[in-house]
Amino acid sequence: MKNIAVFCASSPGFNPDFEKEAYALGQYLAESGYGLVYGGAQVGLMGAVANGALSNGGSVTGVLPVFLQTKEIAHPALTELVIVDTMHERKTLMSERCDGIIALPGGFGTMEELFEMLTWAQLGLHKKPIGLLNTAGFYTPLLSFIDNMVTAGVLKQINRDMLLVADNMIDLLGLMEGYVAPEVPKWLNIGST
Repeated sequence: MKNIAVFCASSPGFNPDFEKEAYALGQYLAESGYGLVYGGAQVGLMGAVANGALSNGGSVTGVLPVFLQTKEIAHPALTELVIVDTMHERKTLMSERCDGIIALPGGFGTMEELFEMLTWAQLGLHKKPIGLLNTAGFYTPLLSFIDNMVTAGVLKQINRDMLLVADNMIDLLGLMEGYVAPEVPKWLNIGST
């Protein structure tokens, strides 16, 4: 892995650990030689992860839809800022530019980005590791819900296992570096007997 995409909130959240961990992740990525690809904003956890990487000499690429640039939230000090027309283009470009994905605490946008990357992996459209950094147990309720999907028979365990989870960034990146994507089975056997 050379470049890591990070999905996270554009607000800091109420728990100060969220912002501290976002900054520390950016710092760790830079110190470890990973480039950061993220949503391009200077606010919230997005700004914290970018600042952590930038303050340690890291390469940071922001991908920002034009309508958000006009709201003056673009980070002014990025290595590269790519302006796109739509949110879908943003996700597509972030996916193309990264070798792995990490989700920090976030809201609907972060969930939508995370689950689209998981869906693409489930369909075999990419084989990149996808990780949750479970800062202060933020994702524990979501993980229970995902496990319930398996119990209910609407998600296969092999697909559940595509989501890597750790409480600290060092363990998470270790899991991601060792990740081997499962083979995606054929969905339909048309014409076979």
